[in-house]
Amino acid sequence: MDLRDHLSFLNEATAEIGAGSDMSAIAARFAAALVPRLADYAGLYILEALFADGAPAPVVSTAAASGPMRCLLPAGFVEPMDAADPCREAMASGEPVCIAKSARDGAPYLAVPLVLRGQVFGCVALTRSPGRAPFDEVDVLTVAQLAAQAALGVDNARLYRGQEVGAAEVKRAVPPITPPTLTGIQVATRYLPGGPGAQAGGDWIDAISLPGSRIALVIGDVLGHGVCATTAMAQLRAAVQTLAALDLPPDQLLRQLDNLAQRLGDSYLATCLYAVYDPVARVCLFANAGHLPPILVRPDGRVERVAVPTGAPIGVGGVAFDTAEISVRDGDTLVFYTDGLIRELPGDVEERICALTGAPDLVRSAALGPDTVCDMLLSALSPGGGPDDVALLAARLSSIPAENIAYWLLAPLPETVARARRLIRESLEGWGLEDLVDIAELLATELITNAIRYASRPIELRLLRTRTLVCEIRDDDLYLPILRQAADLDEDGRGLFLVSRLAKRWGVSRTTHGKVVWFELALNQ
Repeated sequence: MDLRDHLSFLNEATAEIGAGSDMSAIAARFAAALVPRLADYAGLYILEALFADGAPAPVVSTAAASGPMRCLLPAGFVEPMDAADPCREAMASGEPVCIAKSARDGAPYLAVPLVLRGQVFGCVALTRSPGRAPFDEVDVLTVAQLAAQAALGVDNARLYRGQEVGAAEVKRAVPPITPPTLTGIQVATRYLPGGPGAQAGGDWIDAISLPGSRIALVIGDVLGHGVCATTAMAQLRAAVQTLAALDLPPDQLLRQLDNLAQRLGDSYLATCLYAVYDPVARVCLFANAGHLPPILVRPDGRVERVAVPTGAPIGVGGVAFDTAEISVRDGDTLVFYTDGLIRELPGDVEERICALTGAPDLVRSAALGPDTVCDMLLSALSPGGGPDDVALLAARLSSIPAENIAYWLLAPLPETVARARRLIRESLEGWGLEDLVDIAELLATELITNAIRYASRPIELRLLRTRTLVCEIRDDDLYLPILRQAADLDEDGRGLFLVSRLAKRWGVSRTTHGKVVWFELALNQ
């Protein structure tokens, strides 16, 4: 070929080889570029260590190139004969090995090492049919140049795989989503990774127990993929769990999460939908940071898109988040999802959401349970897995029956303590929980006594019988009591110490007009 053709061939072959995103793709493009123009058979030999599970193994220098190799051959290509020895020789020396006629069948043979920054990754092996002219100096230089491009591609693939392994490790380090056993709700979750070649994403879902038998439902999606996205996901998810433990209203929680993302850096950008379901009041509060709207499936067959303010994504900064409240009924099913679920549907985002609300058999699946809802949606909308990961949460809601709730308003007077003890005893005996009377009276007395000292308005006492016995005392004082070790002569600080020792769980959080202190007792005590 003349010089112009040769340069054109080099340019095209270099572009083809560099377009590969993994080692197999590089091998396929390399063979396609050289066969049959420069050779009849081509193979790309890569050190086996680069295919091991876990982080990519370090490559070896040309002076110590050893160990098993794997030959990557695209479909329709045949492995070059007598490849092992010349490849080893080329890898050890770092220089091409050209054989005019092999001893086995007289075929011309060329081995060129894959070397980058003094490190060897493998070898390129080319063979021509017997009778074809041997490889000349121009052929050797051409293949060496293309081998350098292949070596760069292999190194990039190795580094890319290392990032994927790191992202997968971060994903595995995050505790798995195991729907907790919660009162008033049945939760099912699904996480579907992206298809082959897709990087790990930043989707996450959570169901968090809150005071008063309330439940927080969370779904989020960090923008981007790979290690950065999964690391940001782990940090933001942990932050949501921490803020939820403070029992912040949904809009304030997103406000604090946005502030945190601003401090962590510009790369922390995510959508997040946070909801709190109250099975006593039968309401659900929502706050949204740029996430797709949830779907509500009613028992009567209606499928509704919940109207929640869209908001700006977490990390944008300087924006307000609003709270929306909806009333729910027993048997309603809430569905949260990330954009990976509807990404492959035709149309714009609004049209895809409409297609989701009209998904076949959604109402029937909701009647069968949240697990069936998740499986049906994945099967109908993402049967083979798309390029993006998918997170999905379905929650069937139910309320706490009125007969399992006891509520009183008590004056902040000293004689209230005796009355509260009597009310608690009567309620627990009516529920058949006589074995809990003494401990419930003791702990409630400590908390009510403290509330009487500081409250200026009536104190609220509420008992909930669910899987546990919950006792809540609300007052209008904004001071939050702190657990501490009381000294021998201290008169204060012993109440919370008793609560922390004797209750299954306890906590304190602010309310709009004061605070609530609560504790839980196991029913089998």
